[in-house]
Amino acid sequence: MSTATALRMLDLSRLQAASLHLEPYEYLTVDDVLQADCKQAIVDDFPVIDRGGSFPLSALRPGPAMQQLIDELLSREFEIVVSSKFSMDLSQYPTMVTLRGRCRSTSDGHIHPDSKDKVITVLLYLNPVWDSSGGRLRVLRSKSLDDFAAEVPPTMGSLLIFKRCYHSWHGHRPFEGKRMSLQMNWVKNDRYMRREQVRHEISSFFKRLSGRNAL
Repeated sequence: MSTATALRMLDLSRLQAASLHLEPYEYLTVDDVLQADCKQAIVDDFPVIDRGGSFPLSALRPGPAMQQLIDELLSREFEIVVSSKFSMDLSQYPTMVTLRGRCRSTSDGHIHPDSKDKVITVLLYLNPVWDSSGGRLRVLRSKSLDDFAAEVPPTMGSLLIFKRCYHSWHGHRPFEGKRMSLQMNWVKNDRYMRREQVRHEISSFFKRLSGRNAL
């Protein structure tokens, strides 16, 4: 495994320079928010995730470089920049981070607006290359994948941040295979975080049990 770097991984100047789009809902994108020198270390330190679904940090063991990236996303400095972009004070909201390592063609990418308990969603993609037409997240104007305002490839450092609302529709065309991403949310209260933690723990238990029974 690699070691974390003392240099900053996030290039916040690129985030600060990004335009905030107001339609179809409030969102912004950055083609690559990561410093070039840290990318391989992040890939090396991404935890092994051999199943579909999202996993809380408590269920994973990210390496030091990956942990540094998470710490920078959870930092007050990052929070201030995002607060400024969306003209709101995010310091009043707790945060949660989940990781994904596998995409399932039948159950991932369905169109949805995100849970009403979420305030701001941050999606950071960590795939060195992406050749598939599937798995590219679309910012949607309606509940149709063909009616999109932006398409975000899940390439290394590609960033999407949006404010959750009742019509913050997003999704992607089917893809099966490895697809590494980090999701961070500012959420309305700690109850949602605890509920999600319990849900993930129960889901992981039954997935492990199912795997043993299949042997």
